[in-house]
Amino acid sequence: MEQGYFITGTDTNAGKTWATIALMRYFKQQGKTVVGMKPVASGCSKQDGQLKNQDALLIQENASLKIDYDLINPYAYELPVSPHIAGINNPVNLANIVGSFNALKAVADIVLVEGAGGWYSPLNDCEDNSDLAKSLALPVIIVVAIRLGCINHAKLTWQAIQHSGIPCAGWIAVCLDPDMLKPDENIQTIKTALNVPLLCVLPYLANNDFDFLYL
Repeated sequence: MEQGYFITGTDTNAGKTWATIALMRYFKQQGKTVVGMKPVASGCSKQDGQLKNQDALLIQENASLKIDYDLINPYAYELPVSPHIAGINNPVNLANIVGSFNALKAVADIVLVEGAGGWYSPLNDCEDNSDLAKSLALPVIIVVAIRLGCINHAKLTWQAIQHSGIPCAGWIAVCLDPDMLKPDENIQTIKTALNVPLLCVLPYLANNDFDFLYL
């Protein structure tokens, strides 16, 4: 594997899947073999007798290779709540996720791993997304939801990643609120505050049209 990245967000529903798919498409345009993971997902529904997550299915669809769903999303929970609550009867085991990741990195140049929620969102009773990123030993890309409060959320997430000692490759701005005042000024403020590059700005889209996502 050439490299991979762990995709974290400033909050739940920050646009991590949009950013992950944009990155997948970018690397494919560079001639790389790309696959993605959403190892932990809540709010799944039964499809063909198996719990599956819509975001994980989109990641599967955009991969360069045909990948079994279980490798992309090892922990699929039905309840749309925090994984440490949803998975009380089947708690997340980081070693299992690392095993799935190793299987994927053996067949692809780039593996993108989308976290569940924000940096400190719990995955089980004692571990959170920061622990997963450490276990995978991947540099982090921050997805910042551009909406009211985004400057504070971005700075807090950046400081938490710095504190963890994990390298940060940059950040992506995802515009989620079409009515937000002064979005460009907010993005510029975050760009000044974070000592890592702004990789791209994904515009607001009313519908999921991934053909418009590019870096």
